[in-house]
Amino acid sequence: MSKDVTDVTDLYEEFGDERLPPGQRETSAFPVLSKGPTPDWDPETWTFTVTGAVEDELTFSWDEFQQLPSETHQQDFHCVTGWSKFDCTFTGVPFSELAKRAGVIDDTDERRSSGNPTPSGQAVHVMFSALDGYTTDLPLEACLREGVLFAWGHDGDSLPADHGGPLRVVTPHRYAYKGAKWVDGVEFLTAPERGYWERRGYSQTADPWQEERYS
Repeated sequence: MSKDVTDVTDLYEEFGDERLPPGQRETSAFPVLSKGPTPDWDPETWTFTVTGAVEDELTFSWDEFQQLPSETHQQDFHCVTGWSKFDCTFTGVPFSELAKRAGVIDDTDERRSSGNPTPSGQAVHVMFSALDGYTTDLPLEACLREGVLFAWGHDGDSLPADHGGPLRVVTPHRYAYKGAKWVDGVEFLTAPERGYWERRGYSQTADPWQEERYS
């Protein structure tokens, strides 16, 4: 593995005894699952917004977003439908980078459960939005973990459109429906809210090693 790639495939040790979560099967394929068709996007008009309980609201063009500090991680991908793909390589912006720029946190303490007090409140939860209208939520603490990326690259290439390109979230410690495809914004919340699948009976916590598939 390149010295420029951070390996986070051992995170399972915090959650369970086996790398493959219970009820999952390992696959070498990368199946495509979405709630609807792949949306169109235009790099000239695409914008990414950071709003809510922040010190500073942020807006990025596609070119600006790609200029943010990025990292490449090797991590595992667990789908709630029962398959897992090991050793995926994703490149993108760490969630903590945007949280710092928005004034939600001062550092990258991944155990922090709430954000800084701001004029708009103190963040405890996060809602992701996407070009196709999809939303999904996570506690702020879960988002600040190493491995949570706004990813534009996969295995050395641009992230394919059907896998969420130009930009998706990856959450190796949660089922993958917590990682919004085609993500175009993040809102820091002062209280939990439910996203698209969470309102339809899927688990809000989504821990693969506890098989938290449904609420």
